[in-house]
Amino acid sequence: MEEKFAKFVSHKISKTRWRPVSASSLQQPDVFATGSWDNEENKVSLWSSGDVGAMNLDEEYQGDPKLLCDIRHSGDVLDMQFLDTERIVTASSTGSVTIFRHHHNNQTLSVNHRWERAHHHIGSDSAGAPCTSVVCNSPEIVSVGEDGRMNVFRADSKEIVRTIDDADSSTMHAATFLRTTEVLTVNSIGQMKMWDLRQQGNNPTQIFSMTGERVPLHCIDRHPNQQHIVATGGQDGMLCIWDVRHERVPLSLLTAHEAEMWEVHFHPSNPDHLFTCSEDGSLWHWDASADLAEKPSFLSIGGKNTSHMSRSILGQPNSNQSLSSIWLSSDPTKGRLEITNMLPSSTLSVNSLDVLGQCLVCGTDAEAIYVTKRLFS
Repeated sequence: MEEKFAKFVSHKISKTRWRPVSASSLQQPDVFATGSWDNEENKVSLWSSGDVGAMNLDEEYQGDPKLLCDIRHSGDVLDMQFLDTERIVTASSTGSVTIFRHHHNNQTLSVNHRWERAHHHIGSDSAGAPCTSVVCNSPEIVSVGEDGRMNVFRADSKEIVRTIDDADSSTMHAATFLRTTEVLTVNSIGQMKMWDLRQQGNNPTQIFSMTGERVPLHCIDRHPNQQHIVATGGQDGMLCIWDVRHERVPLSLLTAHEAEMWEVHFHPSNPDHLFTCSEDGSLWHWDASADLAEKPSFLSIGGKNTSHMSRSILGQPNSNQSLSSIWLSSDPTKGRLEITNMLPSSTLSVNSLDVLGQCLVCGTDAEAIYVTKRLFS
């Protein structure tokens, strides 16, 4: 049975990320980081999610996330990724990219290194251009920004390893590693681009585009096991599924949120489950697991799109279909997806989510963090 906990933190949360745990262990994530935005003073914070079984000394706060430490962050935190279990990389609205180090012995955070104005408009002496996304594949870090620039860093190098100044003529909103040397980016004119970091040129190896109106894409994630399957979301709230092996346009377009989709994440070890969050205040769990045929067949969501979504993505159950086979089909109605809104009472934007093991964390403009444990029964 799911367990949900809410923590009100008196500042707007822009990003939430679980600290990684060993893939070979059965340990559940127990520490997560948050970044804030639109506050007089923004922060990066580390929290203990609180082990329900162990935290029985104070029953009133059993399971409630506990603040471990925090540190001031210059500008809004526009993105955040763990480089490893001790270091966190952030993207700032000031254009800087910063590595913070967590000191376990005294529970403090310190600046390990900062690349000032890694993103800026050419010829401008003013403040840098916002860095919109960072993605890590230790020791490499890639950043993109509103200036259309892509940077490659190494955690052990104080200088930027490589810069592609004219990677994009529009704002690059998000990035993800497709493979060790390949990066995917999405931009404000509905394009997804593939970059091979081994090539020295400034041009992408492939460009994928939305059909029809060029709707800005805000977020991207790839399937953890089948890397050719990629999910994106954007300004219209639609969920797009791409097959980067063959198609230059989305393979599937699924009606989703009623406003901007800010993040999309496949579950890293159980990719039959996908999660999205939106400006409309919703956090959705997309379930295409094999045993779905045995579950109730009606969508457990509210809102005016319910009937439309029911027609769009609910078809005849097929217990042999996995998420990949459903979403690689040009007709998703041949499979079955069950969608649950995990925050039915939320009204303000859900800006970020992260999922690992049996745990999910999200942050909102309502100045609250929500932690869900035991996601899967």
